[in-house]
Amino acid sequence: MPVPAAIPSPPTAWAELHLGPLTVHTYALCILAGIVAAILVTQQRLARRGVPRGIVLDVAIWVVPLGIFVARIYHVLTHTGDYFFAGADLWNVLAIWDGGNAIYGSMLGGALGIWIGCRRAGLRFWAFVDAMAPGMLLAQAIGRLGNWFNHELFGLPTTLPWGLEIPAGDPHLPAGVAPGTLFHPLFLYEIVWNLIGIGIILLLERRFRLQRGRAIGVYLVWYGLGRSWLEAIRIDPTSDAFLGVPANDWASFAAVAIGVVVLVVKGRRHRDPEPSPWLPGREPIVQDTTAAEVVAAQR
Repeated sequence: MPVPAAIPSPPTAWAELHLGPLTVHTYALCILAGIVAAILVTQQRLARRGVPRGIVLDVAIWVVPLGIFVARIYHVLTHTGDYFFAGADLWNVLAIWDGGNAIYGSMLGGALGIWIGCRRAGLRFWAFVDAMAPGMLLAQAIGRLGNWFNHELFGLPTTLPWGLEIPAGDPHLPAGVAPGTLFHPLFLYEIVWNLIGIGIILLLERRFRLQRGRAIGVYLVWYGLGRSWLEAIRIDPTSDAFLGVPANDWASFAAVAIGVVVLVVKGRRHRDPEPSPWLPGREPIVQDTTAAEVVAAQR
């Protein structure tokens, strides 16, 4: 019998919306909503340091496509059995609407896009990624709802009241699972973990000056730790294994290591506040306001 307090999986029909000849996938809408949230948060945080809001969009033009492109490449290369086999339709490699937008791949592609966009806009790379750190966690929390609609990202069986129901016959279910089994809702755990991470970054920023890469360093450590634990209890189809360890676990360990290195190196090299989010010589020219203009503005 189903547990009344269990989390139901949404009907398969909810995974896509049909608008005439156009099919819109709910998974994609969640990703887009997360991207918009990250842009808005980054805009707000950089605006406090005198960066015009439109510049964040100029950088995002590079970040979003590169992030999606590399995310797909990462997913395909770490799920080779799903795409490369006898009789496989290789066009499925491009079918991002069916799921498979790997977060670690989006980090790699997004970082490249940020570097390109910041160089063109005249912004410091580290200032931008620090401003983006809480927005990234918010985007990932929103995007994880897409896994719920796709019946993805669940863990070991559980008897806890918030266990996740997966419909019998779902292709994501491992073989031999008894009907009515509930599973750890890993997508929900990651949402909560990411939201807590936002609070931790904002709290540390009040206590310490998390600039020059320190905020993104905290992000990498926090997200990597949480993701490595979730991957350890995940049982739905996940990434290929290397030396017996899933690729996503290796990526999580790398994220933690990089975050620690950034925190240590930046902490030793730069104890002073970051003077400006602009690259040297790229600061916008601000005209001095004359006394006459001040008086005229007050009238």
